[in-house]
Amino acid sequence: MSVLVLALAVSAAFCLGTGFVLQQNAAQQAPLSDFLSPRLLLDLMKVPRWLGGIALMVVGMALGAVALAHGEISLVEPLVATNLLFALAESRRQTKQSLGRQGWSGLGLLAGGVTVFIVAGRPRAGVAVTDPVRHWLIIGVMVGLALLLTTYAKKSRLIIGPVLLGLAAGLLYGVQDALTRVSGQRLTAGGWAEFITGWQPYGVLVLGVTGLILVQSAFETAPLRMSLPALTAAQPLAGIVCGVGFLGDRLRTDTGALAWEAAGLAGIVLGIVLLGLHPAMPRGTAEPEREKDLQPG
Repeated sequence: MSVLVLALAVSAAFCLGTGFVLQQNAAQQAPLSDFLSPRLLLDLMKVPRWLGGIALMVVGMALGAVALAHGEISLVEPLVATNLLFALAESRRQTKQSLGRQGWSGLGLLAGGVTVFIVAGRPRAGVAVTDPVRHWLIIGVMVGLALLLTTYAKKSRLIIGPVLLGLAAGLLYGVQDALTRVSGQRLTAGGWAEFITGWQPYGVLVLGVTGLILVQSAFETAPLRMSLPALTAAQPLAGIVCGVGFLGDRLRTDTGALAWEAAGLAGIVLGIVLLGLHPAMPRGTAEPEREKDLQPG
C-alpha cells in the first residue's frame, strides 16, 4: 500500500468526520418544512458552522479524489470509512464523554476490520470493464436502492427514516467515488476535452448534491448516531462493489482470503455501529414539538 494513498485517505477521513459533526450541529436547527428539499441547503448556507463543515467535507472529498487517482477504490474506501473515528473524537471533545468499553471495542473493530480486509484482499488494479451494460446495471442497482430507501424514509421520518437516509446517501457517495475515479482517468488520458465531454463528471455533481440533501435531512431530524453509522458503512460497500464490478479492481478470491475479507468487512460494519451508537455522539437538541411533527401520518 502506497504511503501517499494512506496519508491522503486518512486525511480525507479526518476532514469528512469533523465536517459531519459541524454540519449536524447546524442542520438540527433547520426548519422541518425543508425536509428532503433543496431549500434545506439554501437555509443552511446562512449558518457559518454549517459552511465550515461543508468546507471540510469538500476538502475531504478532494483529498479522497486524489487518493482514488493513485489507488484502487477497494483500498481507499475502507480507509475513508475511518472518518467515524474522527467524528467521534470531535463529538467527544464537545461532550467530554469517555470512550469506555464500547468506544474502544468499536475503534478496535473498525481499525482491525480495515486492516484485515486490506491485508487479506490485497486490492490491486486490473483491467476495467468496457461493457456499458455492466456499468449501468451496477450503477442502476445502487441508485435504485437509494431511491427506494429514500421513499420509505419519507414515510417513517423519526422511526427509521434517518437510518434509511444515511444508507441511501452512502450508496450514492459510493457510486460518486467510482465516477470520480473514472473522471480522473479520463482527464489523465485525454485532457480537459475528454473530461468535459464525458457524462461522469456531471454524474458526480448530481450524486453529490442529491447525497448532500439526504444527509442534511437526516442530520436535521435525528441525532448523528442514527444516520452517520449507516452512511459510513454503506459508502465503502457500494464503492467496493463498483470497484470490483466495473473499475477492474482485483481482490484475492481463494477460499481463505474471501473468508478473511468477509470477516474484515463485518468488523468494519460492526465497529461503525458501535462507534455511531456511542454516548459521545451528539444526541441533537430536537424539542418534543419537533419530534411530534416528524411522526408519520
